[in-house]
Amino acid sequence: MEKFGSVEAILDFAIGEEERAAELYLGLAIKMDKSWMVEVFEEFAAEEKVHKQKLEAVKRGEKLRWSKQKLADMKIADYVVEVEAQANMGYQDALILAMKKEKSAFKLYSDLAASTDDEDLREAFLCLAQEEAKHKLRFEIEYDNLIE
Repeated sequence: MEKFGSVEAILDFAIGEEERAAELYLGLAIKMDKSWMVEVFEEFAAEEKVHKQKLEAVKRGEKLRWSKQKLADMKIADYVVEVEAQANMGYQDALILAMKKEKSAFKLYSDLAASTDDEDLREAFLCLAQEEAKHKLRFEIEYDNLIE
């Protein structure tokens, strides 16, 4: 993992990751040919923007707290092949891409939480890791329903 020189650098990196995630989902939305699929990815883009706002709030000194509720992990993202974003990609491939992205984001925030001694910052990263795990689970459930 990248080494950061300050808390601000960590937060700036995480904010950038959330911006890229929102752009990914908006990019997937315009590739979909059904309006309900467009809506799914637009909703996720909006949620990533909320994550960015939360990180910006932490940067201003606000605190985030997370629920210690254990989330299910279907582990579907662990067993599907990697896919690349393409202009004509179908919904199934878009879901795979999204699952992999959310899994990566969860790992990032978990690693960032483990790398800091600042308790408030750790709590903020654990909060965001949990939200990314929820997103991944939503994509996994959708994927599981799709391939039944």
